[in-house]
Amino acid sequence: MVPYPELNVGQRIRSLRERQGLSLRALADRCGLSTTAISQIERGDNSPTVSSLHLLATALGVSITDLFQDQRLTSAVLIPPEARLRAEGGGVLMESLGIGLPYQQLEPFIVTLEPGAGNADQPVSHAGEEFVHCLEGELDYCVDDVPYRLGPGYSLLFEAVRPHYFHNPLDTPARFLLVFQAGGGGALARRIHADIAK
Repeated sequence: MVPYPELNVGQRIRSLRERQGLSLRALADRCGLSTTAISQIERGDNSPTVSSLHLLATALGVSITDLFQDQRLTSAVLIPPEARLRAEGGGVLMESLGIGLPYQQLEPFIVTLEPGAGNADQPVSHAGEEFVHCLEGELDYCVDDVPYRLGPGYSLLFEAVRPHYFHNPLDTPARFLLVFQAGGGGALARRIHADIAK
């Protein structure tokens, strides 16, 4: 078992871009971000939002977790709380609970929603399955236009190809466990709830 490695996401993005022979302009054209924004992310001058990471990962043909992986192969990865990768914006904090396995099939996160936060205006869908377990507070999860209210201890499991979104309807924060499972072919789920953190 190895401790979670210190990684520079910007350097990883640059490495993937250069390996594919893409210029900053070419990557910008693919993902819709400006060349300035990508350059700042690659240099570490600007922390990317979850939305930006999603756009960059899709443009590079990798999963978001691939942006945080180093090149070492390992069969177990230990991640202490203080080393969790975090993306925050729009009242949403996503903390990765585990990445780094080769051919990884699960993408676990702890998500904290501030009051009123969520992505109700932009439902998402992706391959595989999704598991949600409410830890604190309450949240509304809507799957295929069917609403579900989750309180502490409540779980929801569904096919992630169905359009879905979540929202915190209360005036107190909510926290929940969110796990993505890849669809066929051993590929990681390509899309996650990325547009919520803009």
